[in-house]
This record gives sequence, structure tokens and C-alpha cells, in this order.
Amino acid sequence: PQPQPRPRDRRRVVDKEARFNTTYADWVDADLLNIYAFNHSVRRNRTEGVRVSVNVLSDHKDLPVLFVVRQKEAVVSFQVPLILRGLYQRKYAYQEVSRTLCQPQTKAEVETQHFYVDVSTLSLNASYQLRVTHVENFVLRTNERFSFNATAAQPQYFKYEFPEGVDSVIVKVTSAMAFPCSVISIQDILCPVYDLDNNVAFIGMYQTMTKKAAITVQKKDFPSNSFYVVVVVKTEDEVCGGALPYYPLSKDASPDEPVDQHNRQKMLEVMVSPTITSEAYVGSVLFCLGIFLSFYVLTLFIACWESCRQQKRKGLLAAMDSPSLDTGHARSIPDSFLGRAPYDSYGYGSFGNGSSGSAEGITDSMGSAEVPYVYAGQEQFKRRTPSAPMRPLSIAMGERSLENVAGRPRLDSLSSVEEDDYDTLADIDYDKNVIRTKQYLCVADLARKDKRVLRKKYQIYFWNIATIAVFYALPVIQLVITYQTVVNVTGNQDICYYNFLCAHPLGNLSAFNNILSNLGYVLLGLLFLLIILQREINYNRALMRNDTHALECGIPKHFGLFYAMGTALMMEGLLSACYHVCPNYTNFQF
Repeated sequence: PQPQPRPRDRRRVVDKEARFNTTYADWVDADLLNIYAFNHSVRRNRTEGVRVSVNVLSDHKDLPVLFVVRQKEAVVSFQVPLILRGLYQRKYAYQEVSRTLCQPQTKAEVETQHFYVDVSTLSLNASYQLRVTHVENFVLRTNERFSFNATAAQPQYFKYEFPEGVDSVIVKVTSAMAFPCSVISIQDILCPVYDLDNNVAFIGMYQTMTKKAAITVQKKDFPSNSFYVVVVVKTEDEVCGGALPYYPLSKDASPDEPVDQHNRQKMLEVMVSPTITSEAYVGSVLFCLGIFLSFYVLTLFIACWESCRQQKRKGLLAAMDSPSLDTGHARSIPDSFLGRAPYDSYGYGSFGNGSSGSAEGITDSMGSAEVPYVYAGQEQFKRRTPSAPMRPLSIAMGERSLENVAGRPRLDSLSSVEEDDYDTLADIDYDKNVIRTKQYLCVADLARKDKRVLRKKYQIYFWNIATIAVFYALPVIQLVITYQTVVNVTGNQDICYYNFLCAHPLGNLSAFNNILSNLGYVLLGLLFLLIILQREINYNRALMRNDTHALECGIPKHFGLFYAMGTALMMEGLLSACYHVCPNYTNFQF
């Protein structure tokens, strides 16, 4: 069959000269295209925003009205009713739509720019209202608050230019109402501007907000030294913790039919203020380091003071051991003068509190017995007859020099029998059951295990915590680096839960101050390890000197346990710093 001739195109195009701040009430159908021509002057050093507002009065959801704004370097198009999708592909329709036009740059001092608004539809008849206005306070000023309204179909965005000498600013947006949920976005000066709920995440940095939001912006990230602050109201509140709206329950309602949300309007207030300077960064870091390094200085001072005390005590002991010129005997210096309590291992735990009454009772009971006397450097057993004069025990013990006490064999006793009257046990030096038969016991005598066994046992704590720290910290560090990279690349600041009003970035880190606050754990943990290392060195030196206090006083030393505690304190600071790189539900366990 022969093809039928096509009917002649009957569409009419009507060009209209239009002016700002004038509301045009008109109609359009499938055969009519209305074109509104606007012009305005643009200055190089002044930026003015232009906003197009439309309201379709006809209810033709299947045949919407299409608005196309043609500019010098950009094209903006949208339909009314505007359909936005939410969670689970829900549709929401908006009859009133307002969009701010992207402002092209000009190199001339003054330039007249033209733009056109085309209105068309495929419906039989659609009535609408069109109004184009200038945006007041389109350029935000530093430290000045500006209030405005926004809806899901009427987003707002403003421009901010960095002043001279300001390298970083913080954009604060507040609202008295938590819902509806909104999104704050920082975008570069490019066309088009993504200012709808379904495309606001395509570029720049963004975060959701209820009542407060803050984004720190650095000058180095924007070559033009300026950026847009975009505010979008979301179609649903689920992302902010709100409830999802219910679909209307009616027989004629379809799941694919858009839902009219009526008026989801939010009142907001924005203010841009400078952040702290680089000098403040350096000063804060040095202040924190100074506080924790003061603990090192205090510890060093106490160590030097204690070392001086030890040197003074050694000098007094040396003077005491030197023989007197008058008597030829060693000098006796009271323990109280040396700054420590009297130590007498012979009387430990055997005669109550060691009172004078006990000493007298010992003297009386031993009046007719065989009493051993220990002179300098040797043991001699002498028999005394009952008629021989009895010297008091306290006088006999007082004549012993501290050198003889410190150098005596560990198993000395006050037994009155001769050495050949009893059997010598070869295992008396290591069998604790035999040692417990002594009349005078020290705390160290009650330890069942050998010191070398205990030392290796307590070292297990350190190696366990070191192994756990290495295998736990490696994946943690890799994960938080990945998180921070994703935040920097995508611009989604909802991934990490910072206190954005107090977050100060440095380099690629979004909140450097939160990481710096864990410095105390690491520095004080390291100081704790150094103190334990010094104590262990002193203890080992005392053992090499066969010091009586190190051999017989106190419980077994647990240096391995203390090393584990210091390592755990340092790892607490490291893993807490890793958590604060990007705090969220996933890495909260760190």
C-alpha cells in the first residue's frame, strides 16, 4: 500500500519578552510552545543568583509540563509535577518547583546575558505560573548568618568566596526542626549544580542533617577559591532515623502512583566562619607534647633524687664498715638514720613483734644453754657453763656488723647444737619443704618454684599481648585507611561519625585532633615501660651483688606482667587513634 501523507505540523511557537519579578499566568497545550526571553546584566566582580519558580495548576500526572532553561553555558530542564523517588522506589510528586540557575563566568567588566525558558506539554491544556527573580544574599559573607526555606522540589544553594588570608572555613547549617531530613553539600563552581535529592551525591562533599551540620572546607581543594553551599530537603526521613510515610490505603490507589507529600518545608540558617590557623595547630600539638613530656621530666627528677639518696646511703655504710681509730671495731649506725626500718632477718616471724620483753625472755631461757656466737667472717660454737657470765642477747647481736649480716649464709640459725650433731641436707638450697623447717622464714622462702621458672612464666604475658597487638592492629590500620580513602574520594561524610563542629582536618585525615588526643596513652605507656626496665636493671644488679634484700625480701618479681600492662596501654592509644580516623559501627570494637 502507498504511504499516507503526514499531516502538517500545527505547533505554534510564541516568543515573549519577559521581565524579572513578574508572575506570568499562562497555559500551554500539545500544539503550543511558549518561549520567555530574559536578559540581565552580569558584572565581573559581582555574582547575582537567578531563580526560576513554577507552579502547575492543572492535575495531569501522566502528561506533565516540561520546562527547559537555556543559558549561555548550561541547560536546566525539569518537569512538573516533579517526580522524585525514595526508598523502595516510592514516588513522590511535587506541583511547585523552584530552581536556581547556574551563573556562567564573564571576563568583561559588564556583560548582558540572555537566557530563555521554554514551556511545552503533550496534554490538551495545562495552566501554570512562571516567575523569575534575583536571589538575595546569593554570596554568603564570613561570620554572617542567613536564613532561608527549602523543600524537596525547591532546593537552595549559595556561593562563598575565600577571603584573603583564609585557608580553611567551616560551613555551619542549623535548624530548629529535626524533620524533614535534609542534605548539605559542598560543590565546586561548575555547571550544572546537582541540587536534587536523586543527584546531590554525584559530586563534592555531603552529609545528612536533622538540626545541625558542619563541613570543614579547605581552600586548596577548590582552584577557583570559591564553592557552592547546596541545601536539599530529602523526600523521606528514613536516612535521618525517621519513619517512612504510609501509602494511602484506598481501592483505587496504585503502588506506582506518586504520593503527594503536601508541604515538606524546612527553615534553615547557614553561617560560614574561618577555622583555626596553622599556628594554632602547631601550638596545640606542642602544648599536648609539653604536658606529657613533663611526666618524663618529673620521673627523671625523682630518679636522680633517688640515686643521690642511694649514693649517700652507700657512703654511710662504707663509713660504718671502716674500723674506728679509738676502739678498732666497726661503727654502728642505726637503721632509722639511714631512712629505713630496722631489718633483722633472724628475728623475722619468730618472736612476735620483737619487743624488749621477748628479748629478755630469750635471754633468761638461754641462760644455761649453749648459745652460738657469730663473729666477723666465721662461725664458732662455744660452750658456756651455767656459772659463766651470760651476756645479753641484744648486746651480742648488736655487735654484728651489717657487712657480716649481709654476707652470712642464707640458712644460718640460732641452733645450739654442734655442726657434727646433725646431718647436712644437700637439697636444703632448693627444696622448699626443707626450707620451711627453718625457725626463721622469709617471704621468698615460701615460693615453691624456681626464680628462673617464674621469670619465664611471667614473660608469657608480654609475648601474648605483643602477638595479639600485631595481628589485631595490622587489619585495623588497613581498614581505617580504606575508610578514610572512601570518604575522601566519594565525599560521603555520613560514613564516619565525627563531631563535625569540633573536627579539624590535617592532610588526608578528617579529624586530626581526635587522633592527637590519644597521644597520652602512647607516651605514658612508654614511660611506664621505661620505669619497669629501670627497676628490672636495678634488681638484676642487686642479685649479682648477692644483696640480702633482693634475695630474701618481698614476693617474686613479675616484670613480664608489668611489661604486658605497658604494652597494652600503648596499644590502647594506637587502636583508639585508629578508631577515631573514621568512627562508625563497624570499627567501634577497636
